[in-house]
Amino acid sequence: MASTAALLVDKRFLPLFITQFLNAFNDNFFKMAMVILVTFKLLNSEGDEAQFNAIVGATLMLPFFLFSALAGQLADKKDKTKIIHIVKNAEIIIMLIGAYGIMIENIYIMMIAFFALGTQSAFLGPIKYAILPQHLEDDEVLSGTGLVEAGTYIAILSGTILGGLLEAKYSAIGIIICSLIGRASAQFIPNAAPEADSENIIIDYNIFRSSWRILRSAMNSAQIALSIWAISFFWTIAAVFGAIFPPMVKNALASDNTVATLFTAVFSIGIAIGSVAINKMLKGKISARYSMVSVVVMALFILHLWWSINQWSAASSALANGELMDWKIFLAADFTKILLFDVLCIAIAGGMFVVPLYAFLTTKVARSATARTIAANNIVNSGAMVFGTIIYLVIVGLGISVTNSLFMLIIICIISAWLAHKLSNTEDKTDTEEA
Repeated sequence: MASTAALLVDKRFLPLFITQFLNAFNDNFFKMAMVILVTFKLLNSEGDEAQFNAIVGATLMLPFFLFSALAGQLADKKDKTKIIHIVKNAEIIIMLIGAYGIMIENIYIMMIAFFALGTQSAFLGPIKYAILPQHLEDDEVLSGTGLVEAGTYIAILSGTILGGLLEAKYSAIGIIICSLIGRASAQFIPNAAPEADSENIIIDYNIFRSSWRILRSAMNSAQIALSIWAISFFWTIAAVFGAIFPPMVKNALASDNTVATLFTAVFSIGIAIGSVAINKMLKGKISARYSMVSVVVMALFILHLWWSINQWSAASSALANGELMDWKIFLAADFTKILLFDVLCIAIAGGMFVVPLYAFLTTKVARSATARTIAANNIVNSGAMVFGTIIYLVIVGLGISVTNSLFMLIIICIISAWLAHKLSNTEDKTDTEEA
């Protein structure tokens, strides 16, 4: 068994880690560059800004809902590494289109590229977790999963910072360069040939029928079904948070894009910390015993974040002066560190909640079905995220403030805690039967 740190320099894992890191980095580099450009330059209405940020989240998720079943079938049937090469080739073309949209400030071209970017990520999604049991030992899978999850959020952090702070023309150049480097790193990923029993897999290109079949198969297992639903609620929380940050920062906190970037960065750091910490706590054992407590902690800190924002008076005075605070002024103001601490703790608890659940999906099924199981998870995830985003849009459309919409997330946390409790009970039952 290689330690968590040793995996980062292991040729079985490092090229995959770099490739998926750069993929997540570029997704968020482009996304944040587009969101900041539109929110702070092209739009000037809280309602329009909230709707655009929500639509962006839904646009990224729609391809996962549509194409994950096909992606999972191909990943189980074909060599996963070869599929990664094709996906990364496509990313280069997509980023050329996206860069052009940024340069001419055309929302429609940027959104077309963003949908295409979501599509290539949908085909990579089942692979980055399903490939781990092929390259790693059984007692290394949780460590590898934690590193992938932590790396994803560090990538989100890095991409978010650059996309939020760089001028548009530099972002356009950056996303192209990143796609080229990601393709180069993919070349070093070890081959991941399909399992022997994958010969019986018949690829169904009807995306709706195949989606239904994959979902039905995955949901036959109580542990897998509960894991998928719990993960889906987590990603719904993350998606709505992502939609909330920019308009909340601008309108409730009277701050500019640098503060929006700061909030997203702190959230990403927290997820990474939680993803690694839970592996240490579980000592490599795949278990959901800390998941319920983690998501309850999330709910408590979301509630405190809501309270903190409403208690903070500096924002209203700054807004009255007609100026938005940058990150330096924001951090110098009283009470702001409490807001960031709340966001950090929400994210740490989130990372601790979700990582063991992903490990369930790759270790509790046959290896020849891992990609399809991850695909089923991605379908439910994306559907839940889009549904959650629509509910958020309805809430905002009814005139409820962006800040008060945080209560929606608290309700989702409560549901997630119940699911995590049920999953933990299935573990206890399985352990008792084995004993």
